[in-house]
Amino acid sequence: MGGADKAALARDGRRLLDLALEAVSGASQTVVVGPEAPTHRPVAFTREEPAGGGPLAGLSAGVAALEVGAATVVVLAVDMPHVTAGTIDRLLDAARGRPGAWLVDGDGRRQLAGAVRRDLVPPPEEAGGLPMRVLMARPGCAEVTADAGEAADVDTWDDASRLGITHET
Repeated sequence: MGGADKAALARDGRRLLDLALEAVSGASQTVVVGPEAPTHRPVAFTREEPAGGGPLAGLSAGVAALEVGAATVVVLAVDMPHVTAGTIDRLLDAARGRPGAWLVDGDGRRQLAGAVRRDLVPPPEEAGGLPMRVLMARPGCAEVTADAGEAADVDTWDDASRLGITHET
């Protein structure tokens, strides 16, 4: 998408960052991995080193920025505008007693919306260069079938157009 800041894109006048934060509004702590931006509620911001190191490096940086506490962490890519708090609740329920749970699209592909045991996320010094599938393919993870549209993400401008995503105004 030519380096566009996906978090600043909007659907129905609401930034994708705000939609993602609404989906995880029940979290006791929230860390956004990416550039700082205004939000409607308190969150911590962090970046993976080097920036752009990929989803697992980003998740690892986010987990490292969390305070001690939760045994399970939620993973949510900002470019999934149809994931809701209900989606997150289903993922957390499915992850109980398992290594994790991932939202699965209609083709059976795991998406960057999940709940995983915190102790399974590699530390930042080990995560760089590793693909997210290292975590997503762990045996024993539950698969949560996406409801209509939940698994849709914004990878291209055509995706954005199809999903009603525009530049923030």
